Amino acid sequence: MEFTKEQLSELICKHTEKENGLHDLMEIMLESLMVSERREYLREDGLSGNKCNGYRPGRTYGHGRTLTFRIPRDRYGNFHQRILAILRDQEEECERLAGTLYTKGLTQEQVGEVFNDIYGEHYSKASISRMLDYLRKDVTEWLGRSLESHYPVVFIDCVHIKIHRKRSVDTEAFYVVLAVKEDKTREVLGIFNKPTESALGWGEMLNELRERGVCRIGLICADGLRGLEVVISEVFPGTKLQRCTTHLKRNIISDVRNGDKGDVAEDLRQVFRTGDRNYTVEQAWSEWQGFCSKWGRYYRSIRKRGEDASYKAYFTYLNYDHRIQSMIYTTNWIERLQKDFRRVTRMRGAMPNEESVILLMGKTAMDKKSYLRQVPKIDLDKDLFPDE
Repeated sequence: MEFTKEQLSELICKHTEKENGLHDLMEIMLESLMVSERREYLREDGLSGNKCNGYRPGRTYGHGRTLTFRIPRDRYGNFHQRILAILRDQEEECERLAGTLYTKGLTQEQVGEVFNDIYGEHYSKASISRMLDYLRKDVTEWLGRSLESHYPVVFIDCVHIKIHRKRSVDTEAFYVVLAVKEDKTREVLGIFNKPTESALGWGEMLNELRERGVCRIGLICADGLRGLEVVISEVFPGTKLQRCTTHLKRNIISDVRNGDKGDVAEDLRQVFRTGDRNYTVEQAWSEWQGFCSKWGRYYRSIRKRGEDASYKAYFTYLNYDHRIQSMIYTTNWIERLQKDFRRVTRMRGAMPNEESVILLMGKTAMDKKSYLRQVPKIDLDKDLFPDE
């Protein structure tokens, strides 16, 4: 039976008045277009014995809902639907947009509202969640990727974020590893969750890096967590440790009264000098002892630091070229990254679970375009960046 255009138009109008009528019509039209495509393909193909071979199920997004339809096949499996390729491109575009909005700080509900403004249809949280599945897959694969065998400099630190667990909200530690590669660019090597920060936790993180291909690290920059020397030497023997001088200075200044803060800060600047080729580890340690003796008369916490030999790890940077010392004696680079992590999680309040935090942090790290630029002059030190 053949219908005129007017008859078809009338039938379509009547059907769209039904519940889900437009949705049904879209599925019918997509399937009809693909069947017509197959008919034309078989007519032009000319392969002997090739013919229609039934259908397989398919689906895509459309007007805020999932469209389901049958995808026609040929006997030899050579037929590929052009209309389906276009739909897939549109679907991937929606998924990329949903992922970008979500990682910029919007909730799933807010992403749905943006899609409503753009496409004029309501997208439920379930629909947005399905769109984010591709993002979860990408981040999971990226976090488990194989790594290079050697990294000259690695920065490690934890960012603390509130998440829900067992009907309560607590702040938990997310371990982050940022590396400078042999080509002088930077990349995040791993993101790892444990409720609290500990040397044991860092040992697990470093072992995971080793399993993913890392064999050698030149220098690790970290905060003052006790026990790091032991776990680093166990996993990467021969790797030097530089403790963050910024953390140390901040902690010391917070322990003195307001009237002494300025003088203490100035003395610390003299102790932790950078860029002076003549300033040695031995001189710095002597300066440190003098500082602790001077201020230890008034502050017991400072006196105790002067008696602790482990503080020599704060002066490791002086063993390297004076022109790169300011880059390696602090964990400032990784702290800047952590500000980005806090920004995308803070907008949501307490996160629902650790997986959602790692998803946001992973995507943020993957998108750091600035890390693709080479760090200038860091290869001036030939111990960390030897000439090949």
